[in-house]
Amino acid sequence: MERSLKTTILEDLSEKMVFIGGPRQVGKTTFAKSLLSQDSTVYLNWDNREDKKKIVQAQWQTHSHLEEKKLVILDEIHKYRHWKNFIKGEYDKNKEHLQFLVTGSARLDLYRKGGDSLQGRYHLHRLHPLTVSEVVQKTLPVLKPLELLSFPQTQNENELQETLISLLRFGGFPEPFLSQSEKKHRRWLNEKMEQFFREDVRDLERIHELSGIELLSSLIPDKVASLLSLNSIREDLDVSFKAVKHWMEILDNLYFLYRIRPYMHQRIRSLKKEPKAYLWDWSAVNSTGPRFENLVAAHLLKFCHYLHDSEGYPIELHYLRDVDKREIDFLVTYKNIPWFAVEAKTTEENPSATMYYFKERLNIPQCFQVSLTGTHDYIKEGIRIMPAWKFLSGLA
Repeated sequence: MERSLKTTILEDLSEKMVFIGGPRQVGKTTFAKSLLSQDSTVYLNWDNREDKKKIVQAQWQTHSHLEEKKLVILDEIHKYRHWKNFIKGEYDKNKEHLQFLVTGSARLDLYRKGGDSLQGRYHLHRLHPLTVSEVVQKTLPVLKPLELLSFPQTQNENELQETLISLLRFGGFPEPFLSQSEKKHRRWLNEKMEQFFREDVRDLERIHELSGIELLSSLIPDKVASLLSLNSIREDLDVSFKAVKHWMEILDNLYFLYRIRPYMHQRIRSLKKEPKAYLWDWSAVNSTGPRFENLVAAHLLKFCHYLHDSEGYPIELHYLRDVDKREIDFLVTYKNIPWFAVEAKTTEENPSATMYYFKERLNIPQCFQVSLTGTHDYIKEGIRIMPAWKFLSGLA
């Protein structure tokens, strides 16, 4: 299955280094290895003892006589304390003969701060779990900010509906999604979390209170799609506010969760503080409603990250809520200007007064209410009600 970032990353490799971040087992290594032929590719993983030696000793030949540059893939190298200085030196010395692709299950733009800056030497991309359009290999045009979204008729409605249900059930990580097995999915979830704490958290953070962050991670799935009060979590865990805040940042930086913050504008009395948390692996959310909302959030976040990482547009994903508790699930903005809003529902129903209120107050060009089980596609007073499979399949 070809990932949608392939063309963009091949273009970027001709100019600079490319960093690919994303959660563990999302397919970074498989994707990286697929980019160029095996004859011109070197793959080294910092977690492998022999590969670690080769990395430190820079054991790769340049072969300057080859027409094609050699691609050097360095996986999980961010766990090396001096990785930024190291990769900067190797790139500056060998960029005429080598291409460098760095992958990691942590925020590569944050980890191991300090040392010489890599600014101007790399492009950063984030690889997301599979989405509806990616699974069905649907090629979509790149939208420019504030352009109206369109959803033309398609001949494969059943395939799109089935894809959405499978993604909701098994998540978007390639291994469990492709297996389509409940048993394999359960075992994969357990093993992924064990590996996450045993390797990613322990190696990068050296946390003494590992049991505390494990307990925190077990609470988050039940708080998905709700306002996230760190003070309430602090009371549940009986630890300091500072500890909970730090642990949340770790889970964010290691692609366990992401937080969406409220949209602030003078025309509405916005909620000022609490974000909402969602999981990179929405299949770990037990309840259908929050899990579906998480799946929609993941599709929208991928859409925003693509326009930011590949096209350079300052696109942000927010939610809307004011002090009177009126709320809309998602708002996509460009330079803080509302672009389109989305409300996720498990069943088809008429838009709420809240949607009309925010559309008018903020002059939102497009508003969508998408449903998991809905079958109708129509516009009511400027708000489009449509099936979720159709809406999500239109997002790159």
